[in-house]
Amino acid sequence: MTATHLPEPTGAARPTDEEPGPDQRSWLATLEAANQLRRVTVPVDWDEEIGAITRANLALGGPALLFENIVGHEKTRCTKLLTSALGSRRQVQLMLGLPEGTRDSDIVRHLREAFKNPIPPRVVDTGPVKENIVAGDDINLFELPVPKWHAEDGGRYIDTFCGVVTEDKVTGRDNIGCYRGQIVDRDKIAKLLVPSQGWGVHMEEYKPQPMPVAVVYGWHDVLGFYAGSPFPKNVCEWDMMGALLGRPVDLVACETVPLHVPASAEIVIEGYIDPDPETFVMEGPFGEYPGFIGGAAPAPVLRVTRITHRDDPVLRGTLEGIRPGCFNEDSIVNFARSAITWNVLENLGIGGITDLWMTEVTNGQNTLVQIQKRYRGHAQQIASALWGTGGSVWFHKNVLVVEEDVDIQDPVALDWAMSYRVNAGLGDIAFFGPGMGSSLDPSTPPELNDTNKYGAGQWTRVLIDATRSWETDPRPEWGGRRFPPTDRLSPEIESKVARRWDEYGIGIPYLDADGREMLTLQELSRRFPEA
Repeated sequence: MTATHLPEPTGAARPTDEEPGPDQRSWLATLEAANQLRRVTVPVDWDEEIGAITRANLALGGPALLFENIVGHEKTRCTKLLTSALGSRRQVQLMLGLPEGTRDSDIVRHLREAFKNPIPPRVVDTGPVKENIVAGDDINLFELPVPKWHAEDGGRYIDTFCGVVTEDKVTGRDNIGCYRGQIVDRDKIAKLLVPSQGWGVHMEEYKPQPMPVAVVYGWHDVLGFYAGSPFPKNVCEWDMMGALLGRPVDLVACETVPLHVPASAEIVIEGYIDPDPETFVMEGPFGEYPGFIGGAAPAPVLRVTRITHRDDPVLRGTLEGIRPGCFNEDSIVNFARSAITWNVLENLGIGGITDLWMTEVTNGQNTLVQIQKRYRGHAQQIASALWGTGGSVWFHKNVLVVEEDVDIQDPVALDWAMSYRVNAGLGDIAFFGPGMGSSLDPSTPPELNDTNKYGAGQWTRVLIDATRSWETDPRPEWGGRRFPPTDRLSPEIESKVARRWDEYGIGIPYLDADGREMLTLQELSRRFPEA
């Protein structure tokens, strides 16, 4: 960031009239108080064992795991690793201060409102992350307890749940992303860098000079929650983190690169990435977000110039790979991605959106949008807008649009809409492409996913318009509607049956979707309102 975006340092590590700001340690305290943290004190191996434990824990919806006894790291610079600290809905609710049981759609709406009230960061002179400064020959990334997460991985992946900080050379605005990184030497990290992503665009601005980079490991988990989210280019993630935390993020200047990082981060790695392909090294394979093993390819290298860290630091990392029954922390980030995407559409002037969800098992490649349909072509307008955003390099491969009587969190309702409101021969299914897309999606042949050659992968995108057609004129037998009404009980008979239900002796109560609360027949009927 430039001086035009950040104020001058305050002259103290943080204002004396405030409590210490949120960080990873305060987040751990929150999790522990809510019985959402387990300390693993028995010896565990960084070589696949931590990855296997994490996979099982996330699949079971388990708590955060703090590994405190890692084989080979009993006395190294860092001895502890935190994972799974943002791997469940309960943990998201805790982070947002929402009650247990808050519905997914309400979490998205809460985030939408928070994003509308940014709080800029502030620069302070120093902070706990400066307690230890490592330079020169003392730099050794192998002193950090970085796992080899999967058996097929090409090595130890340090950059999994982190904040990669770069600066737009033109605007001076920071970008905080999350891009995988493999340790390839004591002071080198091979990085996946896609030219069409945020920091890939920054790299083009620095060419032919190396680009300064800082990587943050372990701060409040709001960092990882936002680092992989598709904010528009004019939005600074620090501002959004402040909005969610309700206070500015305290930042300190790095030692060797012109960037800023959270003052209370656990570990920060500074360095430069050279854009010259002659300096690239092989990176991969890696078990990536779709649940498949991604291949190896030449990749740019982050040459580490400094490491700063707190006393007794805790490294933060996570397991990639999503498939049915095996969600991960990327799945949970889709709450933020959904809220951001909804706001982007609204800011483009597209009205009538009543819900939006980027599905967790696809990491947002499938996007579901619920609308109050206002005109013919409404669904097509939404898909076109989504496919034109910068985040579409990873997201919105397939877009499904339904109306407000279809719950986008209910797979049965979506199946019903797909069956009875989609007719491919009448234009309800549309294709767009081929164009850019995720280079990690194995549905595209590897030769078309070469980012060094093409800058991105390749997708042909699909819109499924599962809204009611406006091609039919309103018909009297349908009550003046364009579509047949759904079959419904009269309010009188609903009330009668609900009143006499216990008399019938059936013995099965009406339950809500989670099986917790009694529902009357009328309440069940209201879940499927007549439009």
